Amino acid sequence: MSNPTLLKFGYPDSLVAGTPTWSVLVRPQQVTLGSLVLVCRDPVTAFGQVSPGAFSGLQPVVQSVEHMLTSFVGYQRINYLMLMMVDPDVHFHVIPRYEGMREWRGRQFADASWPGPPDLTKAQALTAEEISSLVAELKAHWPGAAG
Repeated sequence: MSNPTLLKFGYPDSLVAGTPTWSVLVRPQQVTLGSLVLVCRDPVTAFGQVSPGAFSGLQPVVQSVEHMLTSFVGYQRINYLMLMMVDPDVHFHVIPRYEGMREWRGRQFADASWPGPPDLTKAQALTAEEISSLVAELKAHWPGAAG
């Protein structure tokens, strides 16, 4: 079952990994290289309504996200933003933070507001082809991935 937030962020094409209760998606607007959306699959619109199973299932997903992004982008800090103003389904924007620049496929990705709060208005849009490529590369860095 998909919720509107999953669909808005490109599910299933943007799916990096998932469990029965959480989906990890590439964020089409990259605030920094490796920006993700972590969407709860429970049909809830408040964090306090998330099922006990989803709460306990969040920890291993977060651990895997952090392992993957450490390997892929070498972040220095990571921000989990639960804004839910436009998209009411429970979800986090996951923004790896770093000083300086990262390059991917000939594009430069700066953390425009380092070391302050992330500036979501400075995001770079990815094409459908770039989203597909980034999904594949991130999957290769997911813990337990073959390769």
